[in-house]
Amino acid sequence: MDLHTPEDLPDTPAQRAADRRRLLRALNASLAFVLLLAAAFALQHGENFRALTVAAREPAGLFGILTAPLLHGSLEHIAANAASLLLLGTLALAVYPKATVRALPLFWLSSGLGAWLLGDPGSHHLGASGLTHGLMFLVFSLGLLRRDRPSIAAAMIAFFLYGGMLLTVLPQEPGVSWQSHLGGAIGGVLAALLFRHADPLPPRKKYSWDFEDDPPYADDEELELPKPDDVPVLWHRPAEQRGVVLTFPRRESPPPGPPPPPDS
Repeated sequence: MDLHTPEDLPDTPAQRAADRRRLLRALNASLAFVLLLAAAFALQHGENFRALTVAAREPAGLFGILTAPLLHGSLEHIAANAASLLLLGTLALAVYPKATVRALPLFWLSSGLGAWLLGDPGSHHLGASGLTHGLMFLVFSLGLLRRDRPSIAAAMIAFFLYGGMLLTVLPQEPGVSWQSHLGGAIGGVLAALLFRHADPLPPRKKYSWDFEDDPPYADDEELELPKPDDVPVLWHRPAEQRGVVLTFPRRESPPPGPPPPPDS
């Protein structure tokens, strides 16, 4: 797959400042969502929120698809999801701000649908772990699809931190909603396929083979090394010596010595 990208842009102070602002916006947005989860968890104490969870295969449980990611069963549950959302959310929004915003509703719904369709009858599912799987699979899939340097770096970071999510989409331990994990992962992959062009590709260097039949521009300073004929030579042989074959004296063979004595 060959994706067109513009030429390299200089690393100016304005560009570095824009990158810092984008990273800060991504961190603030992820932190705001984590604080929303903390507020929802504080309101759960002493109240029965079973009606807001995803009740598998029950028509009344479909409403929980919208509300279940905001609920958590324990402090350890919300702490694990909050750390994942903070790291993966910041990474995804910093590298793919447009694709992540468009993808969030998709794997929000897909994680709930996965729990509703695949969950055991009578089971209730809650938590934002489906969203964390959606973010991880979104970043990882975009790295495979786009294959530019920031995308590959983001995919490697996501895999290094949360590569275990490739296994948690399967049933492993009781009490863990692998169904919502699988739904969120499927939503993340679908979002990567749908929104892989939402964010512009970063600039990269161009080489002569990228021009195909068109000759490279003369003022392009980012091409490969020049041809040998175009490289300046520090020393030139005088013109009168060109084409002259230098002769060397013939090497004289040594005189023949006495014959060897006969064998006795």
